[in-house]
Amino acid sequence: MPRSSKRAMEIQSVDVFLDYLDKVHNRSMRVVRCIPGDNLEWSFAKGKFTLGDLVRHMAAIERYMFGETIQGKPSCYQGCGPELADGLSEVIAYKEGMQRETIEIISQLGDEGLKRKCTTPDGASLTVWKWLRLMVEHEIHHRGQIYIYLAMLGVPTPPLYGLTSEQVRERSVAG
Repeated sequence: MPRSSKRAMEIQSVDVFLDYLDKVHNRSMRVVRCIPGDNLEWSFAKGKFTLGDLVRHMAAIERYMFGETIQGKPSCYQGCGPELADGLSEVIAYKEGMQRETIEIISQLGDEGLKRKCTTPDGASLTVWKWLRLMVEHEIHHRGQIYIYLAMLGVPTPPLYGLTSEQVRERSVAG
């Protein structure tokens, strides 16, 4: 089938999307909870996001950029520094609180609201469901960074979907 005739990965139901988003959030929080408190503000290089910045950024951008935009409001994202939440338990609580607020905003859209247009911070007009799809990609991107940071620190992390690569290989048949 030619690529142009394939249907895009569409979000058509708020309830179905929120169920998926909950799973994405849960996978992210599993790795966030692996961050050692004394490494929360560690980064691999000066001027780059710290582990804490990554978690705060995921939370703040989801709520204050994506959440505002889908309501037809401008982004009010103001950064991701320790002034938002300082210390591991506060950072976790901040992420969970921002997730709850964003979920509430999304739940009020209704299925028809997914088809509306919103204006992104760079001025592009985009269908709300496409913007929400980008929101999930954004979280997954930064979750991957957290996995890498923790690997650099030698911190054990849970497998993303239940099995490690080595476990999948052990259980696979020879090709």
